[in-house]
Amino acid sequence: QVQLVESGGGLVQAGGSLRLSCAASGRTFGNYAMGWFRQAPGLEREFVAAISRYGANTHYADSVKGRFTISRDNVRNTVYLQMNSLKPEDTAVYYCGADREYYHIDWKQYDYWGQGTQVTVSS
Repeated sequence: QVQLVESGGGLVQAGGSLRLSCAASGRTFGNYAMGWFRQAPGLEREFVAAISRYGANTHYADSVKGRFTISRDNVRNTVYLQMNSLKPEDTAVYYCGADREYYHIDWKQYDYWGQGTQVTVSS
């Protein structure tokens, strides 16, 4: 089993930057593809970015491509989401997920989730 803890959220002005971290417990972090998703009030959880087990492959939602970067450190058991040029529409709770099989874009495929971290972008 994997336990995930997100951090790094906060309040930022439009155009600013934040870096989210997701720390994983256990020795098998490298066995999991990882993804970042977000959920705004009243909306379904949506895909943001995902990365393969060893970081060779990444995938981004069109809405964040060129602004966000996902990366991972398998020694520190941590996945990151660098968010630049933030927009008010990026406001949401951000979750990281771990997937045994693949870096899916469908949140229902993920096996484990963190508790989420709030990101608020003011205009």
